Amino acid sequence: MRARYEPQRHRDTEKNAGRAACEHASIRRVAGVAGQRTAGMTRVHESPGRSAAIRERESCGPVAPLRGARRIDQLCVSVPLWLVFWLGLMPAATSFAQQPAARIVSPEVAADRRVTFRLLAPQAREILLSGEFMPGSKPFEKDANGLWTLTIGPLEPEIYHYNVTIDGVRTIDPNNPDVKTGSTPSTISSILEVRGNRPAFYDAQTAEHGEVRSLRYTSRSLGTERRLTVYTPPEYDRETQARYPVLYLLHGANADETAWHRLGRVNLILDNLRASGRAKPFIVVMPFGYGVPPNTQAQPGENTAKFGRDLIEDVIPLIESRFRTVADRDHRALVGLSMGGGEALTIGLNHLELFSHVGGFSAAVGSAAAFPKTYASLVADGKASNQKLRLLWVGCGKEDGIFDASKSFSEFLTQHHIRHTFHESPGAHTWMVWRRYLNDIAPQLFQSGQ
Repeated sequence: MRARYEPQRHRDTEKNAGRAACEHASIRRVAGVAGQRTAGMTRVHESPGRSAAIRERESCGPVAPLRGARRIDQLCVSVPLWLVFWLGLMPAATSFAQQPAARIVSPEVAADRRVTFRLLAPQAREILLSGEFMPGSKPFEKDANGLWTLTIGPLEPEIYHYNVTIDGVRTIDPNNPDVKTGSTPSTISSILEVRGNRPAFYDAQTAEHGEVRSLRYTSRSLGTERRLTVYTPPEYDRETQARYPVLYLLHGANADETAWHRLGRVNLILDNLRASGRAKPFIVVMPFGYGVPPNTQAQPGENTAKFGRDLIEDVIPLIESRFRTVADRDHRALVGLSMGGGEALTIGLNHLELFSHVGGFSAAVGSAAAFPKTYASLVADGKASNQKLRLLWVGCGKEDGIFDASKSFSEFLTQHHIRHTFHESPGAHTWMVWRRYLNDIAPQLFQSGQ
């Protein structure tokens, strides 16, 4: 019975094979290379005896009634049309994916510490570079493809901040992901690090590192949620019975509680000083230094007064309840830069019952005419104040716009016989100066015999 029906099946197969071959010929015309790949895929399964039948069918010619023809036809017809198109498009898509846009490197630091900045802006008319590595600004040069380039230097090893100005609009380098941010837009800049032949004092030089933690808390004195950053020395979690002094370290205007960690590298500086034996291990607390929100109009002294309440009533109790501190004035220090320097001097020197070490870097001390009122409790009994103060340190760069004010404050202290250190140095109102000041003052904190 089977032999009787096979001819009919072969006739059906012949019709189907003819239709399939024509369909495949049509697909090959549309998909091009894909059709050839499909045929190639089919031939993976064919035996030598079936090759002739397939070749005839692909040309729409007559097909001999072979026993295996039906299986081959079914295999050919079963390849979906979408797969054929996909295989045809795949080489083009792969080729496209392998052609990424050329990456613009900026800034690029050469071996001789010359730095090249690049920016693609075909429609721009003028691009200027300004930064802490030079006075004023310098223009870029534009090539025929709209790529602007400027090379400067060689520069001294340091961490610099810079901006570009495109047709009058000051912005960051769009090709540099390393960005300085803060609590207001005015502080946003790009960061350039030029490395020297040896590690700098703010580079990681030791295998053992302290931990940087972020805490959120409710300030009852200000009625708001706030954040602070805490550095603990490397041995803090290992030596669970030890207690540590605390440095409360304040940022400047337009910055936030992360600035000393991200921009000042306080953790790496203290790790290195501790590893070299120059400084004792201590905890550093970096609160958000605004009592009045940034860019909000405040009365003179209001910001410092409100922040002082948050520091004394909320931050210090929080730290002493959450961390293993030595909770007395001899083991507390208050230091800050710029706005935070003014806050540290005002709050610290009026609360010597809480702080024994006080310092200001490029401190915003205000007008000399206000000194007698602001520091009335300090100078009322100079001898008693000197006995309480283990360290009073004031520093400012000579190119800083507030150098004269800092010098006037030092003269005021001298006039009232308050022992202190006034440190003059090269430099302007920059993190380059403040990192060095921290490196100078940290070994002087919490030393026995002070």
